[in-house]
Amino acid sequence: MFTGIVTALGTVSAVREGEGAYRLRIDAPAGFLDGVSIGDSIAVDGACLTPVRLDGDAFEVDAVLSTLERTLAGGYRPGTRVNLEKAMALGARLDGHLVQGHVDGRGRLVRFEERGETRFLTFEVPAEVWTATIVHGSITLNGVSLTVNDLSAPDRLQVAIIPHTWEHTNLGLLSTGDAVNVEGDLLGKYVGRILASRFGGGPEGASSPPVQ
Repeated sequence: MFTGIVTALGTVSAVREGEGAYRLRIDAPAGFLDGVSIGDSIAVDGACLTPVRLDGDAFEVDAVLSTLERTLAGGYRPGTRVNLEKAMALGARLDGHLVQGHVDGRGRLVRFEERGETRFLTFEVPAEVWTATIVHGSITLNGVSLTVNDLSAPDRLQVAIIPHTWEHTNLGLLSTGDAVNVEGDLLGKYVGRILASRFGGGPEGASSPPVQ
């Protein structure tokens, strides 16, 4: 479990393609891996991945076929910048919201506005995520916990990015048309699933297995 509070920007330094899986090597800032062991969980652009090798300030993870199909991992190349967050500790402060690291799919940046020091970004997101999202609710984009500012257009939502987030995550590197990992709000998905099972309809894909 994560909070959506990105604590570091890492860099993909190597990609080794295997049969139905990629081995990714990611360089992290000094000290980020303190306390991390093989088999722990690290959110990479919001996708929960397991370190299988630690080497100084670098770690390696395996991204299997379902992860490659649903997340950005299949497009990672050496030099790609990724948001990193270690798993939260039970009893620690929860500064963002409850994030599983189970990516629901990819979204796409469709509009960018800058008003003073605030950036307003509009994303096209999977329909099942949009349906389970509310204005002023939570959304996770590339592993960043954000508040939904607007839902006026079908399958589109707007978020406001403060300067700190813009400077310390890879959201500041996005251009119109770029893809992002999207995880809908955990509570919204459960409510949608319950309503769909009892009354029919509800968010599409409610029974689809999440990416782990």
